[in-house]
Amino acid sequence: MTLLSRLGALAGAAALALSALAGTAAAQDKSTWDAVQDRGTLRIGVTQSPPWYFKDSATGTWTGVGVKMGTEMATTLGVQPEFVETTWGNAVAGLQANQLDLMFVLDATPQRAMAVDFPANPLLYYALAIMHAPDFEVTSWEALNRSDVSIAVTQGTSIEAYVSRVMPNADIQRYPAHSEAVAAFQSGRADLVSMFHPALVAFRKNLGRGEITLPTPIRASASSVGVRAEPDKRFRDWVNTAIAYYYNSGTTQRWFEEFLVEYGVDPASVPAVQRELWD
Repeated sequence: MTLLSRLGALAGAAALALSALAGTAAAQDKSTWDAVQDRGTLRIGVTQSPPWYFKDSATGTWTGVGVKMGTEMATTLGVQPEFVETTWGNAVAGLQANQLDLMFVLDATPQRAMAVDFPANPLLYYALAIMHAPDFEVTSWEALNRSDVSIAVTQGTSIEAYVSRVMPNADIQRYPAHSEAVAAFQSGRADLVSMFHPALVAFRKNLGRGEITLPTPIRASASSVGVRAEPDKRFRDWVNTAIAYYYNSGTTQRWFEEFLVEYGVDPASVPAVQRELWD
């Protein structure tokens, strides 16, 4: 190949690369609202995390509150739901990279808000709960603040920080993971285990015992929906309207209860995700 031919080939390859980059940039620049309509699918991030997302290993199908809500949103938009497997740790990067359109139950934090966008309305609420034996009375955090009470928490979490502050006199046992904290309760090394209440649903189902109570004063936290940060706010604002409608109409709570029944858990035994229903 002559020098002239090689230069021509290189120029052609460069032109193709620039064309591909331009196409990628155009896809990235298209707003989520327009992209969902053009693509005909709503891409919903999912990860094995009941009650929000649960994949049936036998059928490969997904269910859970996030799946039910995402499917309803897709139907309203006139598109198909598309479930994209991710992890909690990768969800923000997936939204930034335009691999997902939204991720339910992604809590809005100042750090995350620097990378992705969040609607103004809350998706749902959960509260810091205690799992305990049926004969162990749980009323208030103050009543549990005794040296004869042992409680297992996950180290390095907001749970540990809160329990350490309100129960300084208790025997606080700190573990690296949620599963290890639950194992301490299961083995009897700890009287109690504390987590936000939806996370305790799966653990209690696997244990086959224990009650879940919200000690007073209730330490509540609102969860949200992560969406891609972009100049066009139509999609974010539509999601904001949708989640407010689902929450205020009681639909979000109904989806939560429906999943619990499917999962084999009595909804009456689990605190609601609609905080107005908390006692």
